[in-house]
Amino acid sequence: MSRVAKNPVSLPKGVTATVDGATVTVKGAKGTLALALRSGLRLVQEGQEVRVEVAEPAHDAMMHAGSLRANLANSVQGVSQGYERKLELVGVGYRAAAQGKNLNLTLGFSHPVVYVAPEGITIETPSQTEIVVKGMDKQRVGQVAAELRAYRPPEPYKGKGVRYSGERIELKETKKK
Repeated sequence: MSRVAKNPVSLPKGVTATVDGATVTVKGAKGTLALALRSGLRLVQEGQEVRVEVAEPAHDAMMHAGSLRANLANSVQGVSQGYERKLELVGVGYRAAAQGKNLNLTLGFSHPVVYVAPEGITIETPSQTEIVVKGMDKQRVGQVAAELRAYRPPEPYKGKGVRYSGERIELKETKKK
C-alpha cells in the first residue's frame, strides 16, 4: 500500500462521511460530494478520522488506495472550505464580465465568447481582467479554468491571452534580420 494511503483523513467539525455499499458521501457546510469506492478497498471511520484499508491484498486494490485517500481528502476540503482558481486576461481589449451563470469574454475574436458555468461552479469577475472560478469539487474547478484558458492560451511572443494567476510565460525572442 502507498504511503499516502496509510495517512488517515481527519474530518473537520461539521463534516460527515458515510459509506453506502460502493459509494462514500461527504457532507459539509458547502454541500455534498459522492465518491465511488473501488472493489477491494474499504473505509474505516474512527471518531473524526477516516482510514483507507485494503480488504483483499491484490495488486490492483493496493494501486488505487492512495488515489482513493487523496480524492477523499480533496472532497473533505471541498465541502468544508471549497476551491478557487484565478485567471488573468493579458492583452489590449481583453475583458471578462460575469452575468449570472454566464461569463462574457472579449478576447480579440470577431464575436464575444459566452461561457455557461456548469452546476456547482460560480464564476466571479473582481475586475475586467480577472476571473475567479469557485466550487467544492477540485477536479471540476480545474476543468472549468482549463476550458476558459483554452479559448485564448498565452502566446509565446507577447504573452497575450488567458493565463492562470501566477503563471510564468517564457517569451520567445523575435526573428532577427
